Amino acid sequence: MQWWQAIILGLVEGITEYLPVSSTGHLIIAGSLLGLDRDPNTKHAVDAFNIVIQGGAILAVAGLYWPRITSMLRGILGRDATGTRLAINLFIAFLPAAILGPLLDDVIEARLFRPWPVLLALLLGGIWMIWIDRWRRRNESLGESPSLIPGGSSIDRMTPVQALGIGLFQCIAMWPGTSRSMMTIAGGTMLGLKPKQAAEFSFLLGLPTLGAACLYRLAKNLEHAADTDTPNLFQTLGVPNVLIGIAVATLSAAFAIKWLVNFLNKHGLTAFGLYRIALFLILGTMILSGLANLTPPDEPFDADHSHSPAPGGGAPNLVQ
Repeated sequence: MQWWQAIILGLVEGITEYLPVSSTGHLIIAGSLLGLDRDPNTKHAVDAFNIVIQGGAILAVAGLYWPRITSMLRGILGRDATGTRLAINLFIAFLPAAILGPLLDDVIEARLFRPWPVLLALLLGGIWMIWIDRWRRRNESLGESPSLIPGGSSIDRMTPVQALGIGLFQCIAMWPGTSRSMMTIAGGTMLGLKPKQAAEFSFLLGLPTLGAACLYRLAKNLEHAADTDTPNLFQTLGVPNVLIGIAVATLSAAFAIKWLVNFLNKHGLTAFGLYRIALFLILGTMILSGLANLTPPDEPFDADHSHSPAPGGGAPNLVQ
């Protein structure tokens, strides 16, 4: 990996982590377009890098929402009732992913960290987001509560049942391309939170969820390298590149979070749904027409979903 590739992936991670468009999906596609998955010896390191640089997104939330974090810390000490309630709800929402994540990690990495599953998730997620926005606005226009279950409309008044529901929605985002932010924001909206409030809860829920995923993948990579006597993530890609990726992700995520909160408050989710559908159509067309080949060399070419490889090893990468 070159330093400029680390910057690109850091930008992709930071901008898309908290937008409901799937950071993992964009990173997989970006890595493929950059040719980083062409070498089987480095692909696993790049996959781990895509998770580890989420640490930058964690730092961005910690900085922007420090008052909320200190409120929860005071709540844990019994000095802030609102902070206590929020901390409990975040713990409840985090539990489903904490239980299912380690159990499904190997299967997900082996089966779903591929461009075509990611593209399918982008399409289905886009359709779902547009439907949710219309469902919510229709209910509001009829004077009905746009919520599947009773509960508060803000994170300060939400119930443990709402928190558990958001946590279950988050588990669906283990499918790369689905988007953790999409599932928690859209799911929170369906469960009665305002879009802005759902987004803020999603950001805070990312602290334990992304933090655990980050540490788990890093430990797994280091353990595998030690057991097999092979280079680890840092040795394969270079420590400076990993640090560059994290730093760029931190700065870009901070800007993306501020923009997203204001945008959701005014426009809702439909624009992101349309973006996801458009991205599916553009990338799908490019693959089927042979303008781009996002299939790793060790993955069998699927004749049902794409053209045969072009002579000489398939269609060229968009970025060499």
